Amino acid sequence: MTISVVIPTLDEAERIGALVRSLRQDGVEIIVVDGGSRDATAPLAREAGARVLESTRGRAAQLRHGSQNANGDLILFLHADTRLPEGWPAAVRAAMREAAFAGGAFAFRLEERGAFFRWLELWVGVRNRIFCLPYGDQAIFVRRRVLEAMGGVPDVPILEDLDLVRGIKARGRLAQLPLPATTSGRRYARGGGLRTLLVHQWALLGWALGWDRGRLARRLGR
Repeated sequence: MTISVVIPTLDEAERIGALVRSLRQDGVEIIVVDGGSRDATAPLAREAGARVLESTRGRAAQLRHGSQNANGDLILFLHADTRLPEGWPAAVRAAMREAAFAGGAFAFRLEERGAFFRWLELWVGVRNRIFCLPYGDQAIFVRRRVLEAMGGVPDVPILEDLDLVRGIKARGRLAQLPLPATTSGRRYARGGGLRTLLVHQWALLGWALGWDRGRLARRLGR
């Protein structure tokens, strides 16, 4: 099974080159979808070996555009500030050999150290075990045919990752890999750890209750 990794970017010049180089393996296509970066994100990604596409700004739009132009049997959506573990392609392929699985995600780890970040990792682990609801920073992947049957990545202003997971689970099981995707906790540092966590839970509640997505995005400053 070939894998297409789709990475939405906006001003990620500091990270994108190293990220792309870490992903380069046989049978892996790397697509960077840039949403109008003002820095050198696009040329650095191209130089590192990625195929670079331009898109309107917005994570859902960028993921949708990238997946529509991907060639892989499996599509993996990766945030620019998230690193995949060693051996990730083999782990993904092994999971998806089971026909019952429509897609999956990795475990959650933060690159920062400290009690709050360890507690947050534990909380996410509990949430995933109970609700089987990973977020986008856990590198969600899906069979190409399943994504096409869903109509592609949902075109919404915010929380497209939760819509994506719901669509996958409607068409099969979701594999939860024990290997962790390690992501940056910079959003917690910028907004205050506890406050950011509460905002995320409020957004999750809004998603579950079907609140207007545009209004929710505006409230979150997106």
